[in-house]
Amino acid sequence: MIVLGLLFLVQFGVSCSCLALDRGRQEGLFASAWPILSNETRWELERRWDCCGVHNRTAAPLAELHACPARCRTLLGRDPRARCPGCGEKLLQHSEQALKILGGVGLFFSFTEILGVWLAMRYRNQKDPRANPSAFL
Repeated sequence: MIVLGLLFLVQFGVSCSCLALDRGRQEGLFASAWPILSNETRWELERRWDCCGVHNRTAAPLAELHACPARCRTLLGRDPRARCPGCGEKLLQHSEQALKILGGVGLFFSFTEILGVWLAMRYRNQKDPRANPSAFL
């Protein structure tokens, strides 16, 4: 029962923080995590999601765009209307949806854990009706 109560507190806190993480904080998180990533991880993300850099703004270093393996970067020289989005935009789209789903599911299961705590407290001291009535507990 104590373990269920502690598990409720942890799960409730995590699910509330998932739901409370807004777009600005997610952008800050991605921008601060991007320089920490290894080059192989960045290349894999850029190649798989067809994007370059975190935000790909005009202030982005040009060397970062030249090293980008994405397919959209190869179109930049050929097509004047071509656009290579930043990986931050694509990550934000997926992370917002995932955080909402995870937060909702976490809240649902945290409240079912509270139901489990209540049921454990309610029915834990009941005697077995098949047991000997003269026996202690």
